[in-house]
Amino acid sequence: MRPFIFSLLILVFSGNILLPVSNAQVLDFDEIKQAQVLRVLTWNGNDGYLPRAGSPPNLDKEYIARFAQQNQLQIEMVYVDSFEDLIPALIAGKGDVIASNITINRIRQRQVDFTLPLVETTEYMVMGKNSKPLNSSKDLANRSIAVQSGTSFALTAIGLAKVYPSLKITQIPPNMGHDEIFDKIASGEYDITINDDNIIASTLAYRSDLKQSLQANSAKEIGWAVHKRNKLLKTALNNFLLLEKITINKTVKVKTNWDLIKERKNIRFVMRNNIASYYLWKGELMGFHYELARNFARVNKLSFEIIVAPDNQAMFEYVRDGKADIALGFFTPTQERIKEGLTFSRPYHYATEQLVIGNTDLNIKSVEDLKYRNISVRKSSSYWQTIKDLQTLIPEIVLTPAPEEYDTERIIAGVASGEFDLTIADNHLIDMELSLRDDIVASINMGKEKAQSWVVKTGNTALLSNVDAYIKRTYRGLFYNMLHNKYFENEKLTTSHHKDFNLQKSGGALSPYDDVVEKYAKKYGFDKHLLIAQMHQESNFNPKARSYAGAQGLFQVMPRTAKELKISNMYIPENGIHAGVKYLRWVTERVEAWNVQEDQVVWFALASYNAGFGHVNDARRLARQKGWRDDVWFDNVERAILLLSQRKYSSKARYGYVRGKEPVNYVRNIRHKYQIYAHAVSLNSF
Repeated sequence: MRPFIFSLLILVFSGNILLPVSNAQVLDFDEIKQAQVLRVLTWNGNDGYLPRAGSPPNLDKEYIARFAQQNQLQIEMVYVDSFEDLIPALIAGKGDVIASNITINRIRQRQVDFTLPLVETTEYMVMGKNSKPLNSSKDLANRSIAVQSGTSFALTAIGLAKVYPSLKITQIPPNMGHDEIFDKIASGEYDITINDDNIIASTLAYRSDLKQSLQANSAKEIGWAVHKRNKLLKTALNNFLLLEKITINKTVKVKTNWDLIKERKNIRFVMRNNIASYYLWKGELMGFHYELARNFARVNKLSFEIIVAPDNQAMFEYVRDGKADIALGFFTPTQERIKEGLTFSRPYHYATEQLVIGNTDLNIKSVEDLKYRNISVRKSSSYWQTIKDLQTLIPEIVLTPAPEEYDTERIIAGVASGEFDLTIADNHLIDMELSLRDDIVASINMGKEKAQSWVVKTGNTALLSNVDAYIKRTYRGLFYNMLHNKYFENEKLTTSHHKDFNLQKSGGALSPYDDVVEKYAKKYGFDKHLLIAQMHQESNFNPKARSYAGAQGLFQVMPRTAKELKISNMYIPENGIHAGVKYLRWVTERVEAWNVQEDQVVWFALASYNAGFGHVNDARRLARQKGWRDDVWFDNVERAILLLSQRKYSSKARYGYVRGKEPVNYVRNIRHKYQIYAHAVSLNSF
């Protein structure tokens, strides 16, 4: 089995919305080019999640996006309810190509044509960590195997049942995604399931409650499927795969020098999963370093892979060992790091290290006041050397190593909570924290401004030269300045529901858009007061509001989501309201499938609206592990989502890091405003 590489080019597709498919017709490539739209069939079981390298569902989408880009086509994602609906939808002309991790087999080849294979996989059985083991295939007797009909796994299960007649086959609902199936395997609700080794490997990277068991079938190939009449499209796709050298027969060995990076058309960045570098927000991949990496790849006409490291030291190891080409973080060049085989680019950022104290700690005015105080930083960070140098002047300073897996944000949170006495951090990271919290203070500067660089392996001079050239062109240019402002200079937005309530109180109006909200509240089955509270929380009743991430309008709907909802121009008040309420209804219906407490559905839905459906589901799973209720939001799942901002927990979560404080505050603020608005209306009725 060749290593499975996930290359990321544009967006992760998650939080997808099922919509009726129009213009169902079979189009060959000449007609597709004329229409300038490529319709890509996929299903919700392949929902997006945080890529950590090796995310099979996204591989299809990344390469099909590149094919579309090369042929100047727009992509229209067409979602079906279940995997077995994919081929019927293709035959019916509801899409042009299936890109959904679909295995090539003889039965399917009778119905549709397949391209050259993208990757080769082997099916394995998956069990809960504590399940009774399978030492050999004979142990399948009297066991139960759960699969979805219409999948290659179902065919494998049927074949096994013929050999072992006592093996029971359980049918999994067709619309259940991989992780939901694995949840039921881990809990013991299902005994055994089957999946591809690439998906299993990707899952085991963040889950420890499962285990891979016996091989279930021989190696199989995965490709794209097209209608049998679409000969021109099949040829175009095959030519693309051959030229891009991404078929399994044309796999290029991963190398690290620039010429060979260009040859394989892929560059690998390693970074942390945190708020400054790389994270998932409302289904969108974001982060200062993520956007720099994406732009560098675009400028150099490369796809790119993001590898998530558990700590900073691992980032350096990945670069030295050739597992990554570039480490992206706020790295200060030091002699120790250079001696370890690392080379630093020209500066792309400058920062001043500052002392971080709790908001009630007012006794520090100068470095002399640090005597007998305890400063905690990671030993691998440049901050460590800063304090070591300071100890030569003030030996009474106590220096304590913070856990290596803690990022700077986590250590700052520890100062706020009292876990740590003091820490130091770069001023821009502190500014980011101060925009979201008021329980810490930036105190004295700890030295002069320091340069920060990208990191490559010593000897990769051509790669370093291209990085330096990119930084020289980009640093302090329009793109860089906009990006820096977006992540580090966006002032904290403050809102006051009392002010707006008083402004709109005359006549009983709660917002300038009560009539429109009431219209869509009735249409989608919501309490209008709740929607008005949410609208205030999202935009402060400003129809022109736009977030740093690109969310638009009164309900701050992302443009991609609005497109899937078939609603345009979120800055028109009615459109923005319609999109927000329609999306909340879709989110609510997904939450209802979790069987949470009836009076809790709305809170789970709002949390999902804010943080993303996947992060909330991760929190439910973590709540169960902690012995808390997974069907109650307040004081249960909300406690769990707070933990997902910690590396200890986010590294084991499907969707990775989330700033849990935001959805927790979001839901609580809306509940508070909702109670005020509803109470105000009841008072006005007397």
